[in-house]
Amino acid sequence: MKRLNHILVLATLAPLFQVASVQAGEETGAERQTLTLMTYNLKFASPTFEPPWDVRREMQVDLIRQYTPDVIGTQEGLKEQIDYLADVLTDYVVVGEGRKGGDDDEHMAIFFKRDKFRLREMGSFQLSETPEVIGSGPEVNPRMVTWVRLAFITRPGEGETSPHPGDYRGHWENTREFYVFNTHFFNRQSEFLAKWNSTRLILNRVHALDRFGKWEKERPVFLLGDFNSQPQGRIYNALVSDSDNGSPQQFRDSIEGGKGIDWILYRGDLDVLHHERISYNVNGAYPSDHLPVLSRFRFSENDPKR
Repeated sequence: MKRLNHILVLATLAPLFQVASVQAGEETGAERQTLTLMTYNLKFASPTFEPPWDVRREMQVDLIRQYTPDVIGTQEGLKEQIDYLADVLTDYVVVGEGRKGGDDDEHMAIFFKRDKFRLREMGSFQLSETPEVIGSGPEVNPRMVTWVRLAFITRPGEGETSPHPGDYRGHWENTREFYVFNTHFFNRQSEFLAKWNSTRLILNRVHALDRFGKWEKERPVFLLGDFNSQPQGRIYNALVSDSDNGSPQQFRDSIEGGKGIDWILYRGDLDVLHHERISYNVNGAYPSDHLPVLSRFRFSENDPKR
């Protein structure tokens, strides 16, 4: 699997590596066991869409600041859009590149809070017959996945004892990590086979991460995106299981039964605390043609120790 190749980090290197040294703020221990994710199709900066991008961008910044998700997967954002959000939302590190490589075409970007997570690993692959070839697939509207492996920054709070002694050489027992995959599926009815093959590819890629390294249990995996498919259809049912009898490769939906085409799916020992389709607007004007979806999770007691 591709690791650091072909990834554009839309933040300077200095802030990125500061993630390792910034404390996790004044959060309580309980708050550090929760994780809030958002998936948001930004709507590309179309010259015909109203309101225009220079208005919508301020609305999107206000929306994100109101809800302060820990991790955001965005779709459709062009370089100008992602750059603007990265510049203004300084609490976040941003990774991702265009679907045709580098700055070209729409980005599958992932934003994550720099004071809460350390970036362990990142990569991308195309939804095509040659996943490792960046920009492969259809000439118009190729599709891709951006993914990251993140670790909570677990500095002890005031009055807490660190789980790591000074000479710590253990592997994973005190580590809390998770994966986030972000994608945007093909959208035409005639492209069902492409969506079906994309589903199989993603499931295979996720399955390959089971029992990574010395982990005794699989780490949680989140799959975010605009899937251009309805709940309970064939694509949804291939990805999602509502019972423990489903394939071990399948996900659960953060809202029972699914809703809309923008989903936050997950695998692992997690409890869903909250799910919301955010209807943010300003006097009836919306910052995108999609509503952002937000889900908040709590790591269960069965999850590997931090």
